[in-house]
Amino acid sequence: MKNLTLRQMRYFEALARHGQFGRAAEALSISQPALSMQIRELEDGVGGALFERGARAVRMTALGADFARHVRGILRAVDELGDVTRAARDPMLDQLRLGVIPTIAPYLLPAVVQRLNGLYPGLEIHVRETLTARLLEELTEGRLDAAIVALPVSEPAFTEYELFAERFVLVRPSADAGRPVPGAERLREMHLLLLEEGHCFRDQALSFCDLRSTAPREGLDATSLSTLVQMVGAGIGVTLIPEMAVPVETRSADVAIARFPDPQPRRRVGLIWRRASPLAPRLDQIAGALRDCAPLPNPAAPAR
Repeated sequence: MKNLTLRQMRYFEALARHGQFGRAAEALSISQPALSMQIRELEDGVGGALFERGARAVRMTALGADFARHVRGILRAVDELGDVTRAARDPMLDQLRLGVIPTIAPYLLPAVVQRLNGLYPGLEIHVRETLTARLLEELTEGRLDAAIVALPVSEPAFTEYELFAERFVLVRPSADAGRPVPGAERLREMHLLLLEEGHCFRDQALSFCDLRSTAPREGLDATSLSTLVQMVGAGIGVTLIPEMAVPVETRSADVAIARFPDPQPRRRVGLIWRRASPLAPRLDQIAGALRDCAPLPNPAAPAR
């Protein structure tokens, strides 16, 4: 086998991850023909096909899947070497690759970025917004330094640092303002709108209502809290959202907000990172700084 380059391995990993030449080339900021040529050269060097090419997508061959396991280990080790030099070069980080789940990112990120810029001038922050499962994968592979998620993730490989806990609130049509707040039992009988599969907030809402995620449900499964709230305003049903989302998502919707009686549904929000990361001491300091970003209950949006 000919000598492989890190560039070829990164190109291979991107194509394996995205499953399409177009998407992989876009992520790598290169042209699709250039990516195709590099993959072909890699396959020539390996001595076998790594991908099955289809009209719309590619799939790894058995050789490709085995090759991917080794390549990802090599790239992870290379990235960790970079982390070692980053940690040794300066008492504080000069770059932070931060992941955030979608039900937190729009509401907490402005305060997080402002706080970090104030404490660490010159810190370059790269943000990645996606679902928890993808964030855990990218943390494991060294493509992210840390992530803000709902706890617990219950993965021994990660350190979990709780930042704060927040309540869930009920969003219902404005015509329902003033009516008694339904309990979990009553919610199970209502037209409850939820996020689509893969969002941890969906699972938390289902848990509060004691509903199974796999149970057949009629209604809307949305990709964003904004869509859920707007559909409630249109009279389609009710939904739950985290309290930090109330000021943003309800300002242009004809809805009423109600808080549940105790015990109120809530979630724990925290920062996680790889226990083995050379940046762990710096990330622990950053986590401590971010505890000041915990959102306070919004006095401008009382239960109604």
